[in-house]
Amino acid sequence: MRLDQFDLNLLIAFDVLIDERSVTRAAQRLNLTQSAMSAALKRLRESFSDEILVQHGKRMVPTAAALSLAPHVSAALLNMRAMLASGMRFDPAHSQRKFRIVASDYITTVLLGPALRLLHKVAPFIQIEITLPRSDILEMLDDGEIDLLISPEQFLSPHHPRELLFEERHVVVGCSTNPVMQRPLDAEAYFASGHVATSVSRDGTFIDNFLRGQGEQRRVEVVCAAFSQVPWILPGTTRLALMHERLARELAPQLGLMIQEPPFPLPLMREMMQFHSARSSDRGLAWLCERLQTAARADRAPVAG
Repeated sequence: MRLDQFDLNLLIAFDVLIDERSVTRAAQRLNLTQSAMSAALKRLRESFSDEILVQHGKRMVPTAAALSLAPHVSAALLNMRAMLASGMRFDPAHSQRKFRIVASDYITTVLLGPALRLLHKVAPFIQIEITLPRSDILEMLDDGEIDLLISPEQFLSPHHPRELLFEERHVVVGCSTNPVMQRPLDAEAYFASGHVATSVSRDGTFIDNFLRGQGEQRRVEVVCAAFSQVPWILPGTTRLALMHERLARELAPQLGLMIQEPPFPLPLMREMMQFHSARSSDRGLAWLCERLQTAARADRAPVAG
């Protein structure tokens, strides 16, 4: 097979077919008719002298050869897209680009929400797709399925560039009527109290992993699926929560909550941005990262004394 006789658009069809494992879904994703997608699969089979996908019951299963080709095709497509993006002028005032960002609800509340309100004024046509972190997010980053990952440093991939977004402190938050919050908080009172915690993935949270490493164990009475749910569980109770300071500052006043320093030293959490190494010269992504860093610098003042 000669490269100058091969339709490179078939690589896009191959990538989507292997991902979807369905001609119908692949056609829908590429906005093609099913007959056009079937024709693309036929040409792929002829070009590679392989079935690519075989019917197994009601499912289509990739062949061993197709699975071995898949990561090479994904990498080639990613590099070609990065080449096109880096060679194009990015005009935020007119760009209709979609940026795919992975970030927690905490980051969305304290950073992305305020930043996007400002970005809307200078880039009114860009699209932002925000996805919550999940267990396969680093695989998605490797495959180029996302543009930007925002995460604490220890959850990043070792294989791609990273940039510091901001450093975050953790504070203790409780209801203003909670007797424990009426006096300086010590470790004994802290660990004697019930707690509200967050479970967002099997990797644990920054604070859970730190406490576990120190051999400390809280009496967790409520577990939330999102960081922003935690403060809503505290009013009218004697429970405590260790929260990101920026999120505490955002929500505590409206919920009648008090903020105190933790009764033991906690490390700063380094919130980072990470993107695929092939996108290091992506002008649009560089523009977005700069704007997010500017938004992060605008919100630095601590509130806990």
